[in-house]
Amino acid sequence: MYLFTARDIVKRYTNHLALDRVTVNVPEGSVYGLLGPNGAGKTTLLRIINQISMPDEGELFFMGRKFQPDDVAHIGYLPEERGLYKKMKVGEQALYLAQLKGMSKAEAMKRLKHWFTKFEIQAWWNKKVEELSKGMQQKVQFVTTIIHEPRLLIFDEPFSGFDPINTNMLKNEILELKKKGSTIIFSTHDMGSVEELCDYITLINKSKTILEGDVHNIRMEYKSNTFEIGFNGDAEVVKSQLNGRCQLVEQVEERDHTRIKIKADRSLSGNDMLNLILPVVSVTSFNEVIPTMNDIFIHVVEAQNQQKPNVL
Repeated sequence: MYLFTARDIVKRYTNHLALDRVTVNVPEGSVYGLLGPNGAGKTTLLRIINQISMPDEGELFFMGRKFQPDDVAHIGYLPEERGLYKKMKVGEQALYLAQLKGMSKAEAMKRLKHWFTKFEIQAWWNKKVEELSKGMQQKVQFVTTIIHEPRLLIFDEPFSGFDPINTNMLKNEILELKKKGSTIIFSTHDMGSVEELCDYITLINKSKTILEGDVHNIRMEYKSNTFEIGFNGDAEVVKSQLNGRCQLVEQVEERDHTRIKIKADRSLSGNDMLNLILPVVSVTSFNEVIPTMNDIFIHVVEAQNQQKPNVL
């Protein structure tokens, strides 16, 4: 079941087509990656989902029916541009924002105490926002985004300003929210995070959808029958055994150990290669090279960029 669907969304500005019939189907209980280069249209789509701006064409659906204005109350949105009031105290502001989302003061205090303790930020309660670093402010805004336990969470570049330790902490929290039933739309340029967190993705470039689907299936689709083999023995003998059926991509010599990366003919399986080389060398490692989401992102975006520019 899809918790949220944006169907054939079109958004035009004066001389620019920001979204050109973009469709996104977000399964309930999933982490859905919304990807694309700067200016692709991701933030425009997120603003439409949050009813900050309206589409020129297309429809939105939420929980199996047409999107209603009141449905915004079931969304938590962490925008890329942070929006805390710098002169307000952290606790006062967090309490205010929680109550704006329909929570009683008592319930808001209870949940804020839990999250401030969990993130070890109790000491910030009476500090002004402007006294906090960018990363500290990000933690506070993350808490205010999830505090009302919305059905749909939208994070736009949530790791901006975080060091590696806090980035890892936030990733774990996102996975925990998913485990508890939240559905998450996640926009980022960090393809490593996409592989760690996302179940599905849509890649937008030049306002159009150019790739979508299950992350695992996409990576399998783009694999190129490339293998990395580590062995003890004569590299020339190995290459001779594979001669004519494999293309050498890379060779690394490490004392008594050799590692090669080869691209094999489609007719040659991994088992076939092992059968050819096991009689002549001692194989220490053998892995199929599956392309990363970063590799795929670059490949499909560059392929589309070689086509005619998208104009209105």
